[in-house]
Amino acid sequence: MADTHAHSVRFVRDTMLPEQEPPGAERGVVKWMRENLFSTIPNGILTLLALYCIWWMLSSVMPWFLNGIWDAPSIRACREILEGQLGGCFAVLTERWNQLLFGFQYPSEQYWRPTVAFVLLFIAIAPVLFRKVFPAQMLVFTAVYPFLAYWLIWGGSILVPIFAAAGIVAGYLTYSRLVAQSFAMGFFGGILAALVFWFVVGFIPTEGIVALEPVASRNMGGFMLNLILGTVCVSLSIPFGIALALGRRSDMPIIKAICVIFIEFVRGVPLITLLFVANVVLAYFLPPGSNFDLILRVIIMITMFASAYIAEVIRGGLAALPKGQYEAADSLGLDYAQAMRLIILPQALKISIPGIVNVAVGLFKDTTLVSIISMFDLVGMIRGPILASTDWNGVYWELLGFAALLFFVVCFGISKYSQWLERELATDHR
Repeated sequence: MADTHAHSVRFVRDTMLPEQEPPGAERGVVKWMRENLFSTIPNGILTLLALYCIWWMLSSVMPWFLNGIWDAPSIRACREILEGQLGGCFAVLTERWNQLLFGFQYPSEQYWRPTVAFVLLFIAIAPVLFRKVFPAQMLVFTAVYPFLAYWLIWGGSILVPIFAAAGIVAGYLTYSRLVAQSFAMGFFGGILAALVFWFVVGFIPTEGIVALEPVASRNMGGFMLNLILGTVCVSLSIPFGIALALGRRSDMPIIKAICVIFIEFVRGVPLITLLFVANVVLAYFLPPGSNFDLILRVIIMITMFASAYIAEVIRGGLAALPKGQYEAADSLGLDYAQAMRLIILPQALKISIPGIVNVAVGLFKDTTLVSIISMFDLVGMIRGPILASTDWNGVYWELLGFAALLFFVVCFGISKYSQWLERELATDHR
């Protein structure tokens, strides 16, 4: 009996064993490398090959950077300083930075104006891009910014942008009063009110009233021109693209036919052709002696081009929504405008974010095509006045690398923001 009781006793631990470090192969950098770089034999071989390629590239390029010359009046002086050694002539960037950023005809004493406009751009887009961080009251400055930026960059009297903004306000007030009767009456009534307002104030003299030195569009250049075209055209092409996408899916035959013809025609024509039309052909359709600003013509053509592509991206987002979303809007008694604004478009735009960003990035890079029509943007400045001068003829890698770096920073920033926005708007749980 005692023997049975002895075998029935169980050992119960009343203290915990101290924690031990995991094995070295299962923690830190070693674990990450084993899982990501050397998980299999083929992956290990590819990793070693990639490391060799990186080492070879760095060993070839780094001396070119480290031995670079940043202070020299010409390429010949750079070569004399290098004395046959490998090194880049980065002095062209320090000597011609103003032309690369602002062009060679923008007044040097007025560089502060586009610089201030560029800084204010971030303040204006902050409440739009990060609506949860910045107060909604900042949207007032966002609405004012386009007119303020125009006055800063182009100059002239401040009454010109004020009258332009007032005309838009008059059109919106007219639209808000007439839209209750019908959308068409409100839309066309608002446009008519704005045109009448601008026609009336056009007789008011504006010279000398809080004026900055006027700068003609032909004097715009450098990376500033790329930023102007990219920012304005992307901002305008998104609402126009939405309107075209909705028009293409409309049940009204005339509206649908117009949108289909516009989208298919623009998507079937190269952008460079549209730029030549803006530069040369469009002048034949204008009255004799009229002067239609070249930058405005280019903005119209690039916006048309981007709007057609964005329209197809958004149409794909609309088609991806299940039919139940449209039926849910109908069951709530919402009209077409309310259903699109509150239910359909928010979901379609969320689906379309990658495609819209892809078009925006491609559009910003395509602004360099304006150099073909003798507009001295960043690439035009490099190919034209800088490389054409005897002082810097032959400096290619430094200038083109600088241009590539600027475009990469902007495009990479747009791409990273779109990825962040997708994560913020994600509602599915995986």
